[in-house]
Amino acid sequence: MIKILNEIKNLNELRKLFRKKATQGEPLSVMDDVVFKIMLTSDTEDSREALRSLLSACTRREVKEVKVLNNELFPSYIGGKRPRLDVKITFNDGEIANLEMQIDDKKDDLKRRSSQYAAMLQAGQAKKGMLYKGIKRVYQIFFVNKDLFPQSDKFPRRYGYREEKEHDLLTDTTEIIFYELPKLEQRVKDYFADKSGSETLSSEEKWCIFLRYRHDKNAKQLISELCDKEDGIMRAEKQVNKISRSLLKYMREMDDIKDEWDRQDREEEYKEKIREEREKEIAGNLLAKGSTFEFIQEITGLDMDTIKGLSN
Repeated sequence: MIKILNEIKNLNELRKLFRKKATQGEPLSVMDDVVFKIMLTSDTEDSREALRSLLSACTRREVKEVKVLNNELFPSYIGGKRPRLDVKITFNDGEIANLEMQIDDKKDDLKRRSSQYAAMLQAGQAKKGMLYKGIKRVYQIFFVNKDLFPQSDKFPRRYGYREEKEHDLLTDTTEIIFYELPKLEQRVKDYFADKSGSETLSSEEKWCIFLRYRHDKNAKQLISELCDKEDGIMRAEKQVNKISRSLLKYMREMDDIKDEWDRQDREEEYKEKIREEREKEIAGNLLAKGSTFEFIQEITGLDMDTIKGLSN
């Protein structure tokens, strides 16, 4: 039931977004979280392959299979905060990842939010009697359209649990990754200035450029090249196009239905107007013959004020 409700909510959000973009003459942006979610979680081969490819790029490991999970995180106590994630998945041998698209410059602290999400992904695995060594690695991955770390040009930024000074790794069961999409701007400029080609880009950079610039008409050449050379990105592009075509067809059908309803309403209004004029004509004839107001009301169904008005 939760999955069905989420799908309905996503569809309603997508319809509103599509109308807005169509009005402005703009294509769908993959950075809009509802498009991001549907692109990666639809029950299609293209969507599954796109998700597998993106996750492989982010984890820098081969991902053989992925499974989309319920996107709600349940708190450890009644009344606790229940975040709704963008794309929560399990893959390979039970490891878990959450991919979040954040384009709005909200006041929320994304750094603290990322650690909270990662902790909840970890805590959600613990079952009674389970040994801690059975807890699988979790990845909390954020794609953000702002510079969270302006002091550095490093892309991406990866965080784990390390010792304060000697930096030895305490555990590899938690990894938090930030992709600050604006930091790709120079790479895109270099491409169009013929200073570098797409072959110099890492898998992560290719995917992030697709996410950031897919809707940008000025980057169409680069996006087309990435789709031609990267199967996962091509699959994502096919899924977004499928979303657009399906929505366009759906909205046209809805518009046709609305037009038909409007036409029927106009016809009914016209018929009602003709019927009212006919009843008034009958009432006028009866008044001329001296019929009582009560008799005329019974025959025509007109209200008493209308009948009295005709007698003046």
